[in-house]
Amino acid sequence: MQQSLPVERHTPDVSAALPVLRLLNPGRHTRIVLASLLFALTISALAVYLRWLPLWVATALVLLLMLPAGILKWRDDKAAYGATVMLLSILVSAQGLHTVEHFAQYTQYHTLYWTMRASNGLLSPANAEWVHFAWNWSILAAVLLLMRGGVRGVWVWLLLIVAGLHTIEHTYTFVRYQLVLAELRGLGVANIPAQGLPGIVGRDGWLARSEWTRNTWVCGLPGLTTAVRLDVHFWWNAIEMALILATAHVYLRRTPPFGKPATRAA
Repeated sequence: MQQSLPVERHTPDVSAALPVLRLLNPGRHTRIVLASLLFALTISALAVYLRWLPLWVATALVLLLMLPAGILKWRDDKAAYGATVMLLSILVSAQGLHTVEHFAQYTQYHTLYWTMRASNGLLSPANAEWVHFAWNWSILAAVLLLMRGGVRGVWVWLLLIVAGLHTIEHTYTFVRYQLVLAELRGLGVANIPAQGLPGIVGRDGWLARSEWTRNTWVCGLPGLTTAVRLDVHFWWNAIEMALILATAHVYLRRTPPFGKPATRAA
């Protein structure tokens, strides 16, 4: 009787189907990352519970304690794939955390029914016009550096367009914010913040008020001239994050670690 040979069972390589997971996998630093996260969350939660620190300080503490592990991970990405993938890894992490912040604001306003003013997310001091302005210009610069580093394709071009429009939105808001502050100073008014001003899109935005677009088909598009500012920027960041992940997915399928042959993406 012929003996049958044992059948080999191959564990599916999830990172091959979803190569973007390589950017999220800490690799040999997994223990350091998990230990840092557990320690940071424990200390921060205890500090908030005992009212030693406000929520935003505790959140900043978590990010600060996680940064060394992140730097180690990004150094490994550079050694294995090069500077472009390292930048892509940093962008996924940074914009991912930024999207979480906008999701927190969205939840506070729509689920917890907090006021718009109180729905400032986990890092409330960071919800400032100059922070949004600097952040979005940094994201746009990072996308341009990725393209210079060889990232190509329809997804990165769509990402460039969305990041550019998002940056224009925040530049307009930042300039308007400075003008309003100047007017208040001219009137002798101090200590009144002018945060949260409408931008180009959304309720009371430029499109809703401009003579060129008022009462046209533009104002009939869902949310374009009616959405509150919090919703507008939630969707800006959600779309931007989705395009970053799509860009990373396509690029990593074509980018093997150094020393390994490249395979053609389907």
